[in-house]
Amino acid sequence: MSTMAAVQQLEPVPPPARPQSINGTAHTISIDMGAAAPPLTADISIGSGPQRGDTRTVVIMYGHGQDKIVAIFAEVLGKPYRLGGSFKEVAREDTDLVVGITADSAKADITTRDKTSVIAINAHCASLGMPPDVYLSSHCDYEFLYTEAPFFRRDLSRFISHTLGQINHHETLMAKPRTYFISTTFPDVRAALPNIDILTVGSDAVEIRVDLLKEPLGDGSFSAIPSLSYVGEQVMLLRQRTELPIIFTTRCTRENGKFPMDNPDLYYEYLYRAIQWGVEYIDIELWLPETIRKKLYEQRGNSRIMSAFHDFSGTFKWPSKQAESIFLESRRYADIVKMIAIINDHNENFELEYFRSKIRAEYPDSPPLSAVNMGETGQFSRTLNKVFTPITHPLLPIIAAPGQLSAAEINQALALLGQLPKKDIYGISSPATRSATPQAPFYEKCFNELGLPHHFAVVERQPKGPGCIETWCNQRNFGGAYLNPAVSFTSLTASGGFFSSLNGGAGPVLSEAARLIGMVDTIVVRPNSPSSSSSAPSSIPSSPPRQQNGDSFGPYPPAQFGLPHNTSLVLDNASWKGILSTLTRDLAPSAYFGRAAVVLASSADDAASALFALKALKVGKVYTVGFRTPPALAKDLIVEPFNSLESLQRARMVGSNGAVPGAGFGSPFVVVSALGPDKSNLVGMLVRVFGSRGSGNTRKVFLDLADGSAPRRGDPGLIAEQSGFAAYGAADVTAFTMVETLRLLVGQNVPYSFVRLASGRALF
Repeated sequence: MSTMAAVQQLEPVPPPARPQSINGTAHTISIDMGAAAPPLTADISIGSGPQRGDTRTVVIMYGHGQDKIVAIFAEVLGKPYRLGGSFKEVAREDTDLVVGITADSAKADITTRDKTSVIAINAHCASLGMPPDVYLSSHCDYEFLYTEAPFFRRDLSRFISHTLGQINHHETLMAKPRTYFISTTFPDVRAALPNIDILTVGSDAVEIRVDLLKEPLGDGSFSAIPSLSYVGEQVMLLRQRTELPIIFTTRCTRENGKFPMDNPDLYYEYLYRAIQWGVEYIDIELWLPETIRKKLYEQRGNSRIMSAFHDFSGTFKWPSKQAESIFLESRRYADIVKMIAIINDHNENFELEYFRSKIRAEYPDSPPLSAVNMGETGQFSRTLNKVFTPITHPLLPIIAAPGQLSAAEINQALALLGQLPKKDIYGISSPATRSATPQAPFYEKCFNELGLPHHFAVVERQPKGPGCIETWCNQRNFGGAYLNPAVSFTSLTASGGFFSSLNGGAGPVLSEAARLIGMVDTIVVRPNSPSSSSSAPSSIPSSPPRQQNGDSFGPYPPAQFGLPHNTSLVLDNASWKGILSTLTRDLAPSAYFGRAAVVLASSADDAASALFALKALKVGKVYTVGFRTPPALAKDLIVEPFNSLESLQRARMVGSNGAVPGAGFGSPFVVVSALGPDKSNLVGMLVRVFGSRGSGNTRKVFLDLADGSAPRRGDPGLIAEQSGFAAYGAADVTAFTMVETLRLLVGQNVPYSFVRLASGRALF
């Protein structure tokens, strides 16, 4: 490997520095809506952000002595709740409530419920024994399996956010340039859990091979087919330990699996139960009867169907009519089409690529195609497939299919083929963050785990202007950068230098987030499309820029300068995603819809990312302290500054459910502080003011973006917890932001749990 570690010992990941302008001082966001705006990316935006989803009344069926699970569901959804007697007592007035019904009472009339207005969820505590009540399992809409000790609130949040359609994993993944999934080939997923954080580096989803599970029996033997009870418990355990979407697979004996083929109805029973369990992806083999495939597709809810075809005969040919007909049949009931075959000749890899391009050209509206060849001869095709490529890992006991490669092996192969050239990726810091914990070791560890050839280095920008940033970006091998602290994009483009000259003088491309937030913390390198490069003028000067303002070119000779003409730069902001992910880790997005928030900051720059995240969560009203909200962020958002004790008192007295006439939004539900550690006393005071007074069953949320390692007077997080808040700190935001930054810079997924593990603090 050519990767060079800037620091040998892995250090803890530092929290994000508070945003400052290019000269190190606070810089108010200024957006001139009438001026010529830089190009805006159509694909880097809020995109598949939080949605309102299913608005039917949620009814939770619970076991004896388990009524507290109803309160937790209600809290995660941000709703009050009541315990009812039966389904017939659920009225339209209960739309804004979560209703709890005992399992015994639910059995009396669950089949007569109005499915257009009620969604029935069977919540079963596995600690009390498995399986759940068979009658309720077969008639409920969804089934949530959980353990009392430990109980994972984030598991429930993920389950309900997915099943109600408030978060769309699929849309987000399909927007990536490449996606991978890893298969857990263990007979018991418990064996994978200790290493799951490392196993899933580079994976976008994790597959549970149900056919490979081995359920132990009392006599020391194993069940020929794992029971639904055992499989459900395995899915529960896996979901508790990974935030990645799960792929549920029952591979048949003919396609290199162990599930028998004599009873297709058995497949329906298991696959439909996976939909009820809220599994994100359901693998359905093409050989199954059309009636079963069609029924599962129609019943999939917010799960996505992967239509799977495997051919081990060695006679399958990609140029054949058979291949096209298989694709056309697969796409009828699929969100992703998966076609895999074993080949005998290396040239058949190129035949697959022709087939892939033909399908893309002739059926542009079809579901994405994931197609690879098996065996050592077909490994080349795994480097070319871009949709859910199956990968393995050295820590797995067996590979799921012949010829599978790890994510690192695929990236190394791409590098050897010239498809993944070595790039220089920078962490651009400032003198103010010089003493912060080095991030180079963490990024180097990620690059090594992923087999990426890139070189990472932390460099320090000068406070007098963007010239040094332009110098690093305008290099032939520039591969992207993160900026800590973030920089105002108006500062980057105001000098009339390199950034201003991009895109024929229009400036660099801006993501929606960077435009509205006004701050840039990630610079992404993207190839230009052939059409745009042939019709548009070059966005790069024909000659290297001259040295200006005494900025040093550093260790790079002039010959290395000049961003290639076939690439462009995208200025983005990842911090808001880190904030969004932190706020929705233990709560569904609906917990924030229409609620009120308080944001404390000493400048608009410091508050911008938090405001953008709250806007994405559809918060109804924001009270501000210490800054003036920029017009671009205030649009479609009710903003009220706290400019007196009277205004603060009014907000405090509003009922939690908008009890005061005309209030509507209730008292503040979430408090976000972007103030520095030196303002801890002020933050603590406001947190006490907005404690859980009159908040019903719902705990409020406090997010502290201040550097937790810096000296401070008092601990606002501790005060928040004592005042009835669920408290989160900068470390959580930093980890989630790093996940997003790596996705933007290198297009690969590094799970949040691995970031926390590598930074010296395990998640579990």
